[in-house]
Amino acid sequence: MILDDIVEKRKEQLNREKENFSLEEIKELAFSSTRTSISFKDALKADGLSVIAEVKKASPSKGVIAEDFKPVETAKAYENAGASAISCLTEEHYFKGGSKYFADIRSKVNLPMIRKDFIFDEYQIYEAKVLGADAILLIAAILEEEELKNFYNLGKKLGMDCLVEVHNEEELKKVIPCGCEIIGINNRNLKTFEVDLETTKKLASLIPYEAVLVSESGMKTHEDFVSVRSQGADAVLVGETFMRADNIEHTMKELKENL
Repeated sequence: MILDDIVEKRKEQLNREKENFSLEEIKELAFSSTRTSISFKDALKADGLSVIAEVKKASPSKGVIAEDFKPVETAKAYENAGASAISCLTEEHYFKGGSKYFADIRSKVNLPMIRKDFIFDEYQIYEAKVLGADAILLIAAILEEEELKNFYNLGKKLGMDCLVEVHNEEELKKVIPCGCEIIGINNRNLKTFEVDLETTKKLASLIPYEAVLVSESGMKTHEDFVSVRSQGADAVLVGETFMRADNIEHTMKELKENL
């Protein structure tokens, strides 16, 4: 399963990161950070359909998406185009992302930023805070219920929001007891990598409380945006469509028209 492979590679990356700072050092840096987070949750709850625009060079399913990768320029284009938040990949092997990209973008844009990564160790949460993240991604498929709860609470304690991602009913059942405020529904099957926008519709109706709902993956057209909006999505996370766009502002306008 590709997700397992990503996590294994991410463990290698984490071992390298731990050579720079020990757990105690990164923890101290995180708790002594004076930066005030920008509310990721509030940005997604704004009127209309909010857009989390993703900065990514590559993906496991598509390989390299942006040959001429300019993360800061892309992020500034997103901000100018009216994105509500920015997602930046920090996984190095499959997504060709990096912490430096995140830090560089953070210093140049004023939108809330989510660290998009595969978190399985508390170290990564402290690291996200140090990088200037306003939110982190927690993927239910790679975490046990107890881990999910602990990581969620740690993220909140550090002043970050948590986007908790599910892609099937089983994972949603794991997430609901946590009372997560922001739930991401990934339309991509993480085993086959096939995309089905009906996943948002199916899972949205099963959430028993009021949560900020994000539809992730596979949205390429205005009709796709309209579809997930009608299914209850407050926000969408879009990467590849923007990374391949000739004109980000024009593409954003087309996708968001009247939403």
